[in-house]
Amino acid sequence: MNASGAVIFWDVIPYVALAIMIVGLIWRYRYDKFGWTTRSSELYESRLLRIGSPLFHFGILVVLVGHLIGLVIPESWTSAIGIGESMYHWSALILGGIAGLATLVGGGLLIYRRRRTGPVFIATTRNDKIMYLVLVAAIVAGLATTVIGMTPEGQTPEANYRATVSVWFRSIWIFQPDGQAMADAPLQFHVHVAIAMVLFAIWPFTRLVHAFSAPVWYLFRPYVVYRSREQAGTTGMGQGELLGSAPRRRGW
Repeated sequence: MNASGAVIFWDVIPYVALAIMIVGLIWRYRYDKFGWTTRSSELYESRLLRIGSPLFHFGILVVLVGHLIGLVIPESWTSAIGIGESMYHWSALILGGIAGLATLVGGGLLIYRRRRTGPVFIATTRNDKIMYLVLVAAIVAGLATTVIGMTPEGQTPEANYRATVSVWFRSIWIFQPDGQAMADAPLQFHVHVAIAMVLFAIWPFTRLVHAFSAPVWYLFRPYVVYRSREQAGTTGMGQGELLGSAPRRRGW
């Protein structure tokens, strides 16, 4: 791709991916509400799920927060509060590397579980299989940029993504796309971002759609008080006592 073609690509394709994602989410919510789910498979297998799910979800959460900080907050802001480029660079690489590795291991366990557990594999759609390939590719590409960032080549001014990728990312959201900034970034960032845009485009048509229905309200709701359904007389209660008023054992 020539220079002008690369600039046009990074100016246009992000909006195409966003449009597909937004229209897809609206379509999915309107015409496939019953399919807007993770299709939980915990009943079929829970041992690997208990390990892989926390690793993947907590890892991807840290990765997303790190990406938002790196892409949204300008370099001048962190410099103004005394965070130098070297400190920022290595902190991002170390924390991002750990979170990315946890995400990859957790995702690998979940994919292995889904492939090796018959009922879980049967419940996996073709779109989800494609999504897993793209998701793993995005994670691996992200880890590759982290590894390259630890080499001398990855510490040159030209490899500073906050002067290229971050500038391009912010320009997209203010509708003044700066494709040249992205075109000036090293190849590893081109690969990572291109795969990420594919992932966002197919997002509404896969089980990843459940991320937009995360029960955040659960963290702020009042406690739910559960009462025992033991019958009167089985725990020494009198006939006049209310069901569920029997003393409970201490939990761990």
